[in-house]
Amino acid sequence: MRVLGIDPGTATTGYGVVEETRAGGLRALAYGAVTTPATQSMPERLQAIYRALVGLAQEWQPDHSAVEELYFSVNVRTAMSVGQARGVAILALADAGLSIAEYSPLSVKQALTGYGGADKRQMQEMVRMLLNLPEIPRPDDAADALAVAVCHIHSAAMLALEERDT
Repeated sequence: MRVLGIDPGTATTGYGVVEETRAGGLRALAYGAVTTPATQSMPERLQAIYRALVGLAQEWQPDHSAVEELYFSVNVRTAMSVGQARGVAILALADAGLSIAEYSPLSVKQALTGYGGADKRQMQEMVRMLLNLPEIPRPDDAADALAVAVCHIHSAAMLALEERDT
């Protein structure tokens, strides 16, 4: 299974492509971030995110995609902006013909560390270890996107086991 994970944002949208190997291990095929300058208009920024994600889907041909849900408790303006980027990301993935799973930050933390209160450093280190990377992926948004992809692979495996047992 190959998954394109997305950590949406207006200035920086993280992405990570993770593949489950035949032996059941995981490997990162690609990761990074789509960045848009604050000097661009919002429509231009959203268009850049859309085009980049469609291009990644075409290049890596994932079987599934996974997007992190938003969690904002204070800044409504930021939440609205990130929500727009998240919507564009979902549209790009849908246009690429991918199934789209959505995971809360709590679900991602639990899937990777077993603890929903894990901090950013713990998450990044777990991503590095699970994917056997020499160092923590940068930028942080790329590490978060890889975590979302790993979460989806783990969740899909659990669902398959549950379906088999019923």
